[in-house]
Amino acid sequence: MSLCWSPTSPYVRKVMILAHETGLAARIELLPKNVWAADTDIGATNPLGKVPALVLGDGTVIFDSPVILDHLDTLHGGPRLIPAEGPARVRVLTLQALADGVLDAAVLTLLESRRPAAERSADWVARQRRAIDRGLDAVEAQVAGFGPGLDAGQITVLSALGYLDFRFTNLDWRSGRPALAAWFGQAAQRPSFLATVPKDPA
Repeated sequence: MSLCWSPTSPYVRKVMILAHETGLAARIELLPKNVWAADTDIGATNPLGKVPALVLGDGTVIFDSPVILDHLDTLHGGPRLIPAEGPARVRVLTLQALADGVLDAAVLTLLESRRPAAERSADWVARQRRAIDRGLDAVEAQVAGFGPGLDAGQITVLSALGYLDFRFTNLDWRSGRPALAAWFGQAAQRPSFLATVPKDPA
Protein backbone atom coordinates (compact mmCIF):
# COMPACT_ATOMS: atom_id res chain seq x y z
CA MET A 1 0.00 0.00 0.00
CA SER A 2 1.09 3.55 -0.70
CA LEU A 3 0.56 6.74 1.27
CA CYS A 4 0.30 10.14 -0.38
CA TRP A 5 2.59 11.96 2.00
CA SER A 6 3.98 15.33 3.01
CA PRO A 7 6.85 15.81 5.46
CA THR A 8 5.04 18.63 7.29
CA SER A 9 1.41 17.45 7.41
CA PRO A 10 0.31 16.67 10.98
CA TYR A 11 -2.47 14.49 9.55
CA VAL A 12 0.12 12.42 7.70
CA ARG A 13 2.18 12.31 10.87
CA LYS A 14 -0.62 10.78 12.94
CA VAL A 15 -0.98 8.05 10.31
CA MET A 16 2.73 7.33 10.41
CA ILE A 17 2.87 7.36 14.20
CA LEU A 18 0.20 4.68 14.25
CA ALA A 19 2.04 2.78 11.52
CA HIS A 20 5.23 2.78 13.58
CA GLU A 21 3.41 1.87 16.79
CA THR A 22 1.78 -1.14 15.12
CA GLY A 23 4.74 -2.36 13.06
CA LEU A 24 3.11 -1.42 9.75
CA ALA A 25 5.49 1.34 8.66
CA ALA A 26 7.66 -0.97 6.56
CA ARG A 27 4.60 -2.02 4.56
CA ILE A 28 3.75 1.53 3.49
CA GLU A 29 5.38 3.13 0.46
CA LEU A 30 5.58 6.90 0.82
CA LEU A 31 4.51 8.96 -2.21
CA PRO A 32 5.63 12.58 -1.68
CA LYS A 33 3.00 15.14 -2.70
CA ASN A 34 3.15 18.91 -2.63
CA VAL A 35 -0.54 19.76 -2.58
CA TRP A 36 0.20 23.47 -3.07
CA ALA A 37 2.25 23.04 -6.24
CA ALA A 38 0.57 24.23 -9.43
CA ASP A 39 1.29 20.91 -11.12
CA THR A 40 0.30 18.65 -8.22
CA ASP A 41 -1.50 15.47 -9.19
CA ILE A 42 -2.99 14.78 -5.77
CA GLY A 43 -6.49 15.44 -7.10
CA ALA A 44 -6.23 12.32 -9.25
CA THR A 45 -5.92 10.25 -6.06
CA ASN A 46 -7.92 12.26 -3.56
CA PRO A 47 -10.54 14.50 -5.19
CA LEU A 48 -10.33 16.82 -2.17
CA GLY A 49 -6.71 17.56 -3.03
CA LYS A 50 -5.40 16.67 0.42
CA VAL A 51 -2.96 14.34 2.11
CA PRO A 52 -2.94 11.77 3.54
CA ALA A 53 -4.56 9.37 1.12
CA LEU A 54 -3.84 5.66 1.36
CA VAL A 55 -3.85 3.61 -1.84
CA LEU A 56 -4.41 -0.11 -1.27
CA GLY A 57 -3.06 -2.89 -3.43
CA ASP A 58 -6.32 -3.23 -5.34
CA GLY A 59 -6.38 0.49 -6.12
CA THR A 60 -8.90 1.43 -3.44
CA VAL A 61 -8.17 4.89 -2.03
CA ILE A 62 -8.88 5.69 1.63
CA PHE A 63 -9.03 9.19 3.11
CA ASP A 64 -8.92 11.12 5.38
CA SER A 65 -6.71 10.43 8.42
CA PRO A 66 -9.36 9.05 10.85
CA VAL A 67 -10.52 6.56 8.22
CA ILE A 68 -6.94 5.58 7.40
CA LEU A 69 -6.19 5.01 11.08
CA ASP A 70 -9.29 2.87 11.42
CA HIS A 71 -8.24 0.74 8.44
CA LEU A 72 -4.62 0.34 9.50
CA ASP A 73 -5.75 -0.71 12.94
CA THR A 74 -7.28 -3.84 11.38
CA LEU A 75 -4.01 -4.92 9.75
CA HIS A 76 -1.84 -5.72 12.75
CA GLY A 77 -1.91 -8.41 15.41
CA GLY A 78 -1.41 -6.22 18.47
CA PRO A 79 -3.92 -4.51 20.75
CA ARG A 80 -6.41 -2.34 18.89
CA LEU A 81 -5.69 1.38 19.04
CA ILE A 82 -9.33 2.04 18.25
CA PRO A 83 -11.57 -0.17 20.41
CA ALA A 84 -14.04 -2.19 18.39
CA GLU A 85 -17.15 -1.11 20.26
CA GLY A 86 -18.71 0.41 23.33
CA PRO A 87 -17.87 3.46 25.43
CA ALA A 88 -14.13 2.96 24.97
CA ARG A 89 -14.51 3.33 21.19
CA VAL A 90 -16.59 6.47 21.57
CA ARG A 91 -14.04 7.94 23.98
CA VAL A 92 -11.09 7.31 21.65
CA LEU A 93 -12.88 8.60 18.56
CA THR A 94 -14.11 11.70 20.38
CA LEU A 95 -10.60 12.48 21.62
CA GLN A 96 -9.35 12.03 18.06
CA ALA A 97 -12.01 14.45 16.80
CA LEU A 98 -11.07 16.96 19.49
CA ALA A 99 -7.38 16.85 18.60
CA ASP A 100 -8.18 16.97 14.88
CA GLY A 101 -10.20 20.11 15.58
CA VAL A 102 -7.19 21.68 17.28
CA LEU A 103 -5.13 20.76 14.23
CA ASP A 104 -7.73 22.20 11.86
CA ALA A 105 -7.67 25.51 13.73
CA ALA A 106 -3.86 25.57 13.75
CA VAL A 107 -3.61 24.84 10.03
CA LEU A 108 -6.20 27.52 9.25
CA THR A 109 -4.19 29.99 11.34
CA LEU A 110 -1.02 29.13 9.45
CA LEU A 111 -2.71 29.50 6.07
CA GLU A 112 -4.15 32.86 7.11
CA SER A 113 -0.68 34.05 8.05
CA ARG A 114 0.52 33.25 4.52
CA ARG A 115 -2.07 35.42 2.81
CA PRO A 116 -1.10 38.95 1.74
CA ALA A 117 -1.01 41.17 4.82
CA ALA A 118 -3.85 43.37 3.59
CA GLU A 119 -6.15 40.36 3.23
CA ARG A 120 -5.58 38.78 6.63
CA SER A 121 -8.32 38.79 9.24
CA ALA A 122 -7.33 39.30 12.87
CA ASP A 123 -10.83 38.23 13.91
CA TRP A 124 -10.45 34.96 12.02
CA VAL A 125 -7.10 34.24 13.64
CA ALA A 126 -8.52 35.06 17.08
CA ARG A 127 -11.43 32.68 16.47
CA GLN A 128 -9.04 29.85 15.60
CA ARG A 129 -6.85 30.61 18.60
CA ARG A 130 -9.87 30.36 20.89
CA ALA A 131 -10.68 26.96 19.37
CA ILE A 132 -7.11 25.80 20.00
CA ASP A 133 -7.18 27.02 23.60
CA ARG A 134 -10.57 25.46 24.37
CA GLY A 135 -9.54 22.21 22.71
CA LEU A 136 -6.30 21.95 24.66
CA ASP A 137 -8.09 22.80 27.91
CA ALA A 138 -10.49 19.95 27.21
CA VAL A 139 -7.58 17.57 26.58
CA GLU A 140 -5.89 18.73 29.79
CA ALA A 141 -8.99 17.62 31.68
CA GLN A 142 -8.71 14.13 30.18
CA VAL A 143 -5.00 13.42 30.60
CA ALA A 144 -5.47 11.68 33.96
CA GLY A 145 -7.40 8.97 32.12
CA PHE A 146 -4.72 8.32 29.50
CA GLY A 147 -3.25 4.82 29.56
CA PRO A 148 0.47 4.01 29.41
CA GLY A 149 0.38 3.27 25.69
CA LEU A 150 -1.10 5.19 22.79
CA ASP A 151 -4.55 4.88 21.30
CA ALA A 152 -5.69 6.67 18.15
CA GLY A 153 -6.98 9.62 20.16
CA GLN A 154 -3.72 10.06 22.03
CA ILE A 155 -1.76 9.69 18.78
CA THR A 156 -3.75 12.59 17.35
CA VAL A 157 -3.12 14.69 20.46
CA LEU A 158 0.59 13.90 20.15
CA SER A 159 0.61 14.95 16.50
CA ALA A 160 -1.31 18.14 17.27
CA LEU A 161 1.05 19.22 20.04
CA GLY A 162 4.04 18.41 17.86
CA TYR A 163 2.56 20.59 15.13
CA LEU A 164 2.07 23.49 17.52
CA ASP A 165 5.72 23.24 18.55
CA PHE A 166 6.76 23.04 14.89
CA ARG A 167 4.71 25.90 13.45
CA PHE A 168 3.86 28.11 16.44
CA THR A 169 6.96 28.45 18.56
CA ASN A 170 5.57 31.60 20.20
CA LEU A 171 2.39 29.87 21.37
CA ASP A 172 2.98 28.74 24.95
CA TRP A 173 0.42 25.95 24.98
CA ARG A 174 2.06 24.34 28.02
CA SER A 175 1.21 27.27 30.28
CA GLY A 176 -1.69 26.38 32.56
CA ARG A 177 -1.76 22.78 31.30
CA PRO A 178 0.74 20.93 33.50
CA ALA A 179 -0.76 17.46 33.03
CA LEU A 180 -0.76 17.76 29.25
CA ALA A 181 2.76 19.20 29.22
CA ALA A 182 4.06 16.37 31.39
CA TRP A 183 2.33 13.72 29.29
CA PHE A 184 3.70 15.20 26.09
CA GLY A 185 7.20 15.37 27.53
CA GLN A 186 7.12 11.61 28.01
CA ALA A 187 5.15 10.64 24.90
CA ALA A 188 7.40 12.73 22.66
CA GLN A 189 10.27 10.35 23.48
CA ARG A 190 8.53 7.41 21.82
CA PRO A 191 10.38 6.07 18.76
CA SER A 192 7.23 6.54 16.64
CA PHE A 193 7.22 10.27 17.40
CA LEU A 194 10.95 10.72 16.90
CA ALA A 195 10.79 8.86 13.58
CA THR A 196 8.16 11.25 12.20
CA VAL A 197 9.58 14.68 13.06
CA PRO A 198 8.30 17.19 10.46
CA LYS A 199 10.77 19.04 8.29
CA ASP A 200 10.24 21.79 5.77
CA PRO A 201 11.48 20.78 2.30
CA ALA A 202 14.86 22.25 1.39
